Amino acid sequence: MQFIRISFFVLMIFILGCTSPSGNAQEESHEFTNKLIHESSPYLLMHAHNPVDWQPWGEAALKEAKEKNKMLIISIGYAACHWCHVMEHESFEDTAVAKIMNDNFVCIKVDREERPDVDDVYMAACQLASRRGCGWPLNSFTLPDGRPVWAGTYFPKKDWVNVLQHFIKLRQEEPEKLENYAAKLTQGIQTNETMPIVAGEKVFAKSDLDKIASNFLKNIDFKKGGREGSPKFPMPNNYEFLLKYHHLTGNQKALDAVKVTLDNMARGGIYDQLGGGFARYSTDGEWIVPHFEKMLYDNGQLVSLFSEAWKLTQNAAYKKVVEETLEFIEREMTSSEGGFYSSLDADSDGEEGKFYVWTKAQIETILGDPKTAEIFDAYYEIKEKGNWEGGKNILYRRKSASQIAKQYKLPEEELSNLISKAKDKLFKERSTRVRPGLDNKILTSWNALMLKGYVDAYQAFGKKEYLDAALKNGNFILHKILHDGNRLNRNYKDGKSVINGFLDDYALTATAFIALYEVTFDEQWLYKANDLAAYVMAHFSDETSQMFHYTSDLDPPLIARKMEVSDNVIPGSNSSMARALYSLGLYFYKPEYIEKAKQMMLNLSTTIIDSPQPNFFSNWCSLFLDLVKPPYEVAIVGNDFEAKRNTLMQHYLPDAILLGGKNEGSLELLKDKLQEGKTMIYVCQNKVCKFPVTEVEKALKLME
Repeated sequence: MQFIRISFFVLMIFILGCTSPSGNAQEESHEFTNKLIHESSPYLLMHAHNPVDWQPWGEAALKEAKEKNKMLIISIGYAACHWCHVMEHESFEDTAVAKIMNDNFVCIKVDREERPDVDDVYMAACQLASRRGCGWPLNSFTLPDGRPVWAGTYFPKKDWVNVLQHFIKLRQEEPEKLENYAAKLTQGIQTNETMPIVAGEKVFAKSDLDKIASNFLKNIDFKKGGREGSPKFPMPNNYEFLLKYHHLTGNQKALDAVKVTLDNMARGGIYDQLGGGFARYSTDGEWIVPHFEKMLYDNGQLVSLFSEAWKLTQNAAYKKVVEETLEFIEREMTSSEGGFYSSLDADSDGEEGKFYVWTKAQIETILGDPKTAEIFDAYYEIKEKGNWEGGKNILYRRKSASQIAKQYKLPEEELSNLISKAKDKLFKERSTRVRPGLDNKILTSWNALMLKGYVDAYQAFGKKEYLDAALKNGNFILHKILHDGNRLNRNYKDGKSVINGFLDDYALTATAFIALYEVTFDEQWLYKANDLAAYVMAHFSDETSQMFHYTSDLDPPLIARKMEVSDNVIPGSNSSMARALYSLGLYFYKPEYIEKAKQMMLNLSTTIIDSPQPNFFSNWCSLFLDLVKPPYEVAIVGNDFEAKRNTLMQHYLPDAILLGGKNEGSLELLKDKLQEGKTMIYVCQNKVCKFPVTEVEKALKLME
């Protein structure tokens, strides 16, 4: 298939960066104002005063393109995208460039985090058309009906003008070529979305699970953690699977893969050693040099992962990471209503990482005492010429605390106090700096990941403030995001919630609500999760494949109705929905939900088993494991249910669901389990229960 090839530009491959405003405050007067001014997305608002006549994605812009018979430029980015900002400054703020765009195209700006459905379609077009790396900003040229003819990423101004003129000329002189390109690209995108149903017996073998895990482990860097090579991205779901696999099989290599990854991340520059929280990825192969943006979805999942790993290892460093990260979330990423904001930029004061890095002289001045500064510098690898660019230092650790304590002949407790006090001084000084921009929109699926992070931290550490934050966010979703007939919206900002939700919003919210039930035994959360699942079945189902579309049948159709199958840094929406259905099937005695989850897994099984890189299906792998070894159903009923549940949930139990309460409640699994004057623990599997016990330790024995 032959697509347009443009040789006169420099394409930046897989560019990931960030710069955004910290809100939507506008100056009093501007020379230019376009239709983005009415949007709430910080990314769209930062383009609202470009001379380009940007419009938001919607029927009005598409209608205008058809009526004026103009091609569309669909430019997609996000608030944390550094090169989006560069291209805006170079091209979209230039009046001469804007005139070319306005005269010849209808121009649409899209926040990919608000509209992942639109982004997915045109990213697919880029991958088919450009035959080279695609990233953001993503700039797609389409016919007036939205069918793409070509797409690329960042262009310097001169190259962007050449691209514009190329398509203007092609549209005028050879429109049939554009029609041909559009037909082929659209067919390619639509073909990619077909998925056959797999017939046959739904049997999931441990031998296949072992093969999956073996291939998984071949990709691990056992010296520095993560996948081999650079850059290194936190992929929390990968390590959730490996922890579960270790628990099931005792495979030490799986646990080692998790520990080496978490240990190096916690000591690395990817972790904010002063303020808590993780950056999106490290540009090197050792977790040292971060791309400094902080994303909610990473931090929510990493809180869950470090909490679960702590249950298994009791590593105090993991607990500290959770505590500091949640302090960061509360301090910088939480709204007064209980919603969680989306991201922090890498840039501040026009410079990447400036908020986070230090010269050696700055540290010595702030700490005052030369000996303290010397020890701090040794602890965090601070160098006179800097350990990063421009003579600046990123705080990270190579040596253990015991090594530093031995080097300076200090008791470890004294060293810990010294480092803690020094960090407090630097943090206080850092707080006076120009802060990174905040993208303060609230996204439903990302909030669900953070909600579950709080629940998992509460399970591990029992801190009431973690449960309070989770409940506040759960109620925020119920009252601000959930609308008529169990329909979720995607976004919320400044009292507005306007974009219809996507499959990941439902799947991850249902998962978070199930988790809330397990730590409260308040059945409203379980029933609401069930309501969301029923809504998904009604509005997202694909009867042919038994999978789910990413968009609901209420949404205006795009050129292709995408179906998200693989897992990425955020678990895929189909795998998340399959796992939620499986859990709900257990809780509610719904065999149809369990069979649905099994069919979805069967559709992917051969692909995953044979894949040399099953990490791209890591959430499916966790479901596969559950189907190899069905979870225990652990019911706790009686007056003392709360204390026994809370003790039980501090243990690592990835193969158990918890349910119960003071009374039997309404769940079939709890029927006839209340015994007068006693609090009983029932360990069941496939609805067959072992003899009930009253002590947590005995219940744990029954699950060995």
